[in-house]
Amino acid sequence: MKPMIALMIAAALVLAGCNTVRGVGQDIEKAGESIQKSTK
Repeated sequence: MKPMIALMIAAALVLAGCNTVRGVGQDIEKAGESIQKSTK
């Protein structure tokens, strides 16, 4: 039973990490687009 709980916790952390990285990437992309627009 304990290995199953540990596996579920690990999976939740991995999925949360992926979403966080994706969010940071989107924020950087939006910042880059706004800089490009301001230089035109």
